[in-house]
Amino acid sequence: MALPCHIGDYTDFYTSLHHATTVGRQFRPDNPLLPNYKWVPIGYHGRASSIVVSGQALHRPLGQTLAAGASVPTLGPSQRLDHELEIGALVGRANPLGQAVPMAQAESALFGLVLLNDWSARDIQAWEYQPLGPFLSKNFGTTVSPWVVTLEALAPFRRPFARPEGDPQPLHYLDSPANRAQGAIDVELQVWLQTARMRHEGHAGQCLMQSNFADAYWTLAQLVAHHTVGGCNLQPGDLLGSGTLSGPAPEQGGSLLELCAGGKRPFVLANGEERTFLQDGDTITLRGACRREGARRIGFGLCSGTILPSQPLS
Repeated sequence: MALPCHIGDYTDFYTSLHHATTVGRQFRPDNPLLPNYKWVPIGYHGRASSIVVSGQALHRPLGQTLAAGASVPTLGPSQRLDHELEIGALVGRANPLGQAVPMAQAESALFGLVLLNDWSARDIQAWEYQPLGPFLSKNFGTTVSPWVVTLEALAPFRRPFARPEGDPQPLHYLDSPANRAQGAIDVELQVWLQTARMRHEGHAGQCLMQSNFADAYWTLAQLVAHHTVGGCNLQPGDLLGSGTLSGPAPEQGGSLLELCAGGKRPFVLANGEERTFLQDGDTITLRGACRREGARRIGFGLCSGTILPSQPLS
């Protein structure tokens, strides 16, 4: 399989309130959610050149980390390598530079959806992300599924979009009647882990968690409207990532950072192995499907990748 299109640019968002709250609580127990989160779709620009298709292996990244109690960082392989369960939206129609896309036209700018794993080196990320955000911790690889599921195919699985009671309503440029009526999409999501030992023993792997895209705090239309409100010109083939899609329950974390409480609570697998973060030889597979009585099941292609040891410096 190959990438479904030429991806010229890549933006990753942070649309799961549950993920943002759980991760924020690890660093700010008394104030896990920053005040801008419920007002603005948070995002950062990722690296398009290292996006790969499902089935391609990735080497564990090298980077700087700062050990606990140390004052000088060291260079070495990431020891806290993680996955992130996401949906990716591919842009199908460009907007001119300087011309914002309004909510009423935002979804028509998109062609379809893929599954997306934004691999993350948490130890490298912790050292580098302030003040400008992720860099080497994210740019070594992002995996997408090869099949694009069009928005037309997902029409039967739409849901109304509503904010929790007491939360602020979106600003006017992020709101529309159509978005309120059917902005959410019911996509069942899973993360599977197959360790090297499982593969050797003929074990297909273990499901780590399940969540649903409909629980996202921001919709696809809102991502497009916000991305372009300042005049940014999206291009056909640009990829917009949803950010990690976690559910409301603790066992629904879309990353090991959540499932293992930042490495403090090892995840015990069915064969007795334990994981806090990914080891060499581990394969992560994302699965997604839409189901509704009276409608044909819509499946997403697998989004799978295996971690290889780091490449030595020449």
